[in-house]
Amino acid sequence: MQTVDAGRRATISVAWSKRHFATEKVTDLSTEKVDSPVDDSDLSVFQDAESRWERWRAGIAARPTLNLAYRIGVGVVGTIVFAAGIVAIPYPGPGWLIVFAGLGILASEFAWAHRLLHFAKARYDRFMEWFGKQSLFVKGLGVLFTTVIVLATLWVLGTFGLIGTWVGLDYSWLESPL
Repeated sequence: MQTVDAGRRATISVAWSKRHFATEKVTDLSTEKVDSPVDDSDLSVFQDAESRWERWRAGIAARPTLNLAYRIGVGVVGTIVFAAGIVAIPYPGPGWLIVFAGLGILASEFAWAHRLLHFAKARYDRFMEWFGKQSLFVKGLGVLFTTVIVLATLWVLGTFGLIGTWVGLDYSWLESPL
């Protein structure tokens, strides 16, 4: 009975791997000449961890109810991280990193998120390359636009009114319109 169960889990593991990673495309087929052979002995720890993860995930995939609960949990966590990243984009800090982390969480279970992650990363890289080549005037407009968005959201959230009361400034225009 145990060999049948182990064989069934191995089959589910292979099916799970094919289902989630068959959507990956190889876009760079270039080869580089390497002077010395690569030492893979340091990667054994990561390969062991990946093997354990695949076995654990295959065990979850073997139980439909648990699998559904797991996928819903990943979806909820990934969506929350993704939404937090979208909100954080105009602010100083890692807004885009949070967006990509949220998409990465979602991509661990959903093929559409995997495709969206690659699409968004490519567009982000392309935009940043274009923006880096622009004149100082265009870059200044970008900074001005970002500053206006940050100040407007801080005002709407009532931050200026709160800080104004701390320092003795009690103007009505500092209060949030909400």
